[in-house]
Amino acid sequence: MLTRNCLSLLLWVLFDGGLLTPLQPQPQQTLATELRENVIHLPGQRSHFHRVKRGWVWNQFFVLEEYMGSEPQYVGKLHSDLDKGEGTVKYTLSGDGAGTVFTIDETTGDIHAIRSLDREEKPFYTLRAQAVDIETRKPLEPESEFIIKVQDINDNEPKFLDGPYIASVPEMSPVGAYVLQVKATDADDPTYGNSARVVYSILQGQPYFSIDPKTGVIRTALPNMDREVKEQYQVLIQAKDMGGQLGGLAGTTIVNITLTDVNDNPPRFPKSIFHLKVPESSPVGSAIGRIRAVDPDFGQNAEIEYNIVPGDGGNLFDIITDEDTQEGVIKLKKPLDFETKKAYTFKVEASNVHLDHRFHSAGPFKDTATVKISVLDVDEPPVFSKPLYTMEVYEDTPVGTIIGAVTAQDLDVGSSAVRYLIDWKSDGDSYFTIDATEGTIATNELLDRESTAQYNFSIIASKVSNPLLTSRVNILINVLDVNEFPPEISVPYETAVCENAKPGQIIQIVSAADRDLSPAGQQFSFKLSPEAAIKPNFTVRDFRNNTAGIETRRNGYSRRQQELYFLPIVIEDSSYPVQSSTNTMTIRVCRCDSDGTILSCNVEAIFLPVGLSTGALIAILLCIVILLAIVVLYVALRRQKKKDTLMTSKEDIRDNVIHYDDEGGGEEDTQAFDIGALRNPKVIEDNKIRRDIKPDSLCLPRQRPPVEDNTDIRDFINQRLQENDVDPTAPPYDSLATYAYEGSGSVADSLSSIESLTTEADQDYNYLTDWGPRFKVLADMFGEEESYNPDKVT
Repeated sequence: MLTRNCLSLLLWVLFDGGLLTPLQPQPQQTLATELRENVIHLPGQRSHFHRVKRGWVWNQFFVLEEYMGSEPQYVGKLHSDLDKGEGTVKYTLSGDGAGTVFTIDETTGDIHAIRSLDREEKPFYTLRAQAVDIETRKPLEPESEFIIKVQDINDNEPKFLDGPYIASVPEMSPVGAYVLQVKATDADDPTYGNSARVVYSILQGQPYFSIDPKTGVIRTALPNMDREVKEQYQVLIQAKDMGGQLGGLAGTTIVNITLTDVNDNPPRFPKSIFHLKVPESSPVGSAIGRIRAVDPDFGQNAEIEYNIVPGDGGNLFDIITDEDTQEGVIKLKKPLDFETKKAYTFKVEASNVHLDHRFHSAGPFKDTATVKISVLDVDEPPVFSKPLYTMEVYEDTPVGTIIGAVTAQDLDVGSSAVRYLIDWKSDGDSYFTIDATEGTIATNELLDRESTAQYNFSIIASKVSNPLLTSRVNILINVLDVNEFPPEISVPYETAVCENAKPGQIIQIVSAADRDLSPAGQQFSFKLSPEAAIKPNFTVRDFRNNTAGIETRRNGYSRRQQELYFLPIVIEDSSYPVQSSTNTMTIRVCRCDSDGTILSCNVEAIFLPVGLSTGALIAILLCIVILLAIVVLYVALRRQKKKDTLMTSKEDIRDNVIHYDDEGGGEEDTQAFDIGALRNPKVIEDNKIRRDIKPDSLCLPRQRPPVEDNTDIRDFINQRLQENDVDPTAPPYDSLATYAYEGSGSVADSLSSIESLTTEADQDYNYLTDWGPRFKVLADMFGEEESYNPDKVT
């Protein structure tokens, strides 16, 4: 330290004395110069004619961290060119750590650190320097900023922030297989020296693993590490700074490495023969024993599949794998019988489910063992010869008749006698009995098929040596029907034959019915009674299908001679005992047409032979009634329609014209028109209120005074006009009612063409224009004819 300060003082003297003056101001010095001088020069105010020897120089001071000396650590010196050493300049220090961490001598400008510094806590401090005149208190130079850096020392050891580590690597991995990468962190300055340069090494865990000293990558160092031999490894890793040199600081961490399993071991049976003992009473599907092959692998690599090798005895058993214990569970597929076979031997093969092809060269991954099963004798209940007994008995069988027997045997080595009894819980114990020793079943009561046709109950067989060992079997007894009732002819009992029937014609098909429950395949036979077969008018033809046909034997029948024939028919059944009956068929003779349709007979004889039933007759009558109703309705509608048409034409009379087209011989002609009809008082009716609108009266341009001698006619016409005006049934206003009278006293004069003018031109029709718009067309027609006269043109 003293040597460095002396060297700095010497360089300052050389520069300040002008021995070494740079050609131009240095804006910044190199790091080497900073380390040599540790002096900041503050340039003073000089004349423009004098060259500035030194301006304000940016500089950095360095101070060692963790300084442990008794005196404050010297950092550097502030100096101004205006300071002539007369004590007129005062130096001040402000900024980061001024007064608390760093102090300055106001007179000399020396800077000291008053406490120990830690670079990892704060690597540098930024301060401001100022040179002030003591007397005037004015700054001699502008304030400048500089930095004091804390120089690093190796005071921090490397640390593994993520430790301890957990890693895994498959077993049997080759040398150099990647395991894990560790990383240590050093808080020292990595840019200064070797304080932060870390080197890795293994302190514990060799020779199994190795580590790269620079990267910290851990790899396997031994081949074929077996998990089954050793699964867990603990490796101690060291990280040392200073490049691993002597005196460097070190940190350690632990890496726990696990070897993961691979399928490198086949399953192996611990022994070659397994002995099992199984009672013969074991139920089918039950587990009768377990065997196990050992596989040192783990997880799915240790999963084992068991199979029975085909051979003698293996077809009665099956084997499955217990997923939890990886044991082979042997199950029974078929029942065992000690008396038939006492021992079974077969082989079982165990193999891995998931194979690793890398280890196929080591051999087959399976093993085989022999299983010997000994069947144990068990005291078993008696065994019936049949699983179900079916018996038949006739309903008239006497009480005490044996109808069948059951048989049960003790199949054990020491055979025991068997006893039988009917299960008291069933309903058949009161109708039947069983011999306890022989097993024969007999009736105990009279049976009635119509009451109960079938009996179902159980019989229990037990061993005399052990009554608790019992077996049960079902008994089904069918009660057979005894033929008690003879067959009878089915309906109809009456039929008809046409008078014009031909020989050999089938007129009716008959069948039979039996009140007994006829068994399947029973046949009925039909024939004539012996007395009717002497001179038969009819015969019976048996069709051999439980039906028969009545066949004619004559050529025609006459109702006058005999209207009814009675035909006795004998019907027999085929049951035991055979029953027969004689049934009489009534045959009525009827008149028929050429097609065989009955024309004349009573109601029953008419419709029954042709197959018409009461429902068909009702349907026919109903159709006739419906047709009559339709005809009546049609006629009524036609009448209603005609009436509506007449009423419509009668009421709608707005466009009708009531006229008289009689042409008489003139006014004196009384034969064509009877004037007396107009004077008939019977025609006059009472006045009625008119419903329609009264038409406006028209003013005729020519009004001639009425003739006095025809006042009776005029009064009659006026009366009629008044009646029409007030009559609601009279024609409306746009209709024309004409009352004409031709004679010498007519106001309109004669309408006859005899007394008309010789020419139409002589007539004056100008008065038509005065009659209003209703006569406009008529006025125009006659007006044109009057205005245009071709005779006048010439």
